[in-house]
Amino acid sequence: MSTSSSSSTSPAEEVQGGDGGEGQGGGGFEGPSSSRRRMRSSNGVWPDPFVEALAFQVAIDASRNIGRLAAAQALFNIFQVCSTWRAISRSERLWQNVTQHIWNIRHRLHDTWREEYIFRHRTAANFRLHRYEYTTLHFVPTDSNNSDSLSCRRLALSDHHLAAGFFDGSVQLFHLPTRLHLSTFYPQPRDRLGHFSTAISGIILSDTQLVFATLDGDIHIAVINAVAPLRRALVGDVVNDGVLVDFTGCNQWWVGLYAGAPGRAFHVWNSETEELVYVGGVLTDPDAVMGWHLLNELTELIGRVRVASHGTAVACTSLRILVLDLTNQGIVLQEEEIPRGITVSCFDTNEESMVIVDSRTMASVRRVDTLEEICRFRVRGASQRGILGCVNGGYGLMCAGGVIRVWEIEHGSYLYNFRERIGKCNALIADERHVAACSADATIHLWDFGAQ
Repeated sequence: MSTSSSSSTSPAEEVQGGDGGEGQGGGGFEGPSSSRRRMRSSNGVWPDPFVEALAFQVAIDASRNIGRLAAAQALFNIFQVCSTWRAISRSERLWQNVTQHIWNIRHRLHDTWREEYIFRHRTAANFRLHRYEYTTLHFVPTDSNNSDSLSCRRLALSDHHLAAGFFDGSVQLFHLPTRLHLSTFYPQPRDRLGHFSTAISGIILSDTQLVFATLDGDIHIAVINAVAPLRRALVGDVVNDGVLVDFTGCNQWWVGLYAGAPGRAFHVWNSETEELVYVGGVLTDPDAVMGWHLLNELTELIGRVRVASHGTAVACTSLRILVLDLTNQGIVLQEEEIPRGITVSCFDTNEESMVIVDSRTMASVRRVDTLEEICRFRVRGASQRGILGCVNGGYGLMCAGGVIRVWEIEHGSYLYNFRERIGKCNALIADERHVAACSADATIHLWDFGAQ
């Protein structure tokens, strides 16, 4: 394991002490003394709930207007007004609200919400400042004589696990804290149509459950750390539905993107009951023939689908992007044709925004709900072919020529590239703490930005 320069974060970054410095929330706000002089006159009569609400709103405004790292300095300014206002810094309700809204966290990993906020803030700062630990994960290939089995199709991350899905249908599961390989899962045997019909088309991963789908539409479920065997939840019908080219979901929905059968591009299931609740859409109708070829050929990606916030899914092909309402019979909320085309392998979303890269390697960051452009940047060192991209809450990552480069997606500024060259990359993923990539030799690379 190799470690980048990771000098300890100063006490000033622990929220109470602010977070000075350009790009980390220091700019754009008055200093503590000026804020204190201006607000002190009336603070004695303001009730605690009002001050809490004020602190929350100031933090959210700073996050939206300057960036997520700016919220800590904004909160510090509020806490310095007087001792009464400083007491609000001990409110777990305040820290829970700001953590959930700024970092999109619904369950904490630390003892208190304040500790959770500090950890998330420091981890995001590490992302910006190029501080990480790098390692590789090792496993025994299911068939070392078959080069197809070494080709990774999908990666998925949870708080404590990483899953990698391969062309031969196997899914490798790793434990992130220990970096150890835990299990290998295989699709249950049955009659298949096409050499690559069992190739993994999508993985949904939590710390308790693994759900994965194959190109022929089968969906399997495994309970992590349980003795229960892998269960095939749904049997695919590739003849009538087409090929399941991408599969994603959350704790409420499973969403499949199909190509091959007209008018059946999207399938949506209730993830709790496993009931199919919607079938429809024509997004991939022009790609039907290519969809069928996926069963026997290694072709370009046809489309991607991602679940965003507020019950929406975002999908794209090489020509069009579409926002789907999952809660209302698949109504199309937004749709746009991209004149210069879309590099499908670079498309990704977080809960609020998406990144689209066109055929000239220009990236556009847009809001999910409106498709409004937030910023744009040129993807360095890239041609249209052989480039992969992903995004987390604050940063976009693009891998081209074996080099992973990082941009912040609030203003489109280029930050740095990873020092490790990984060669040809087959899959790339990022969450708020980890980045994982699988190279053509089946090496799984892992970068950990977690606060130490």
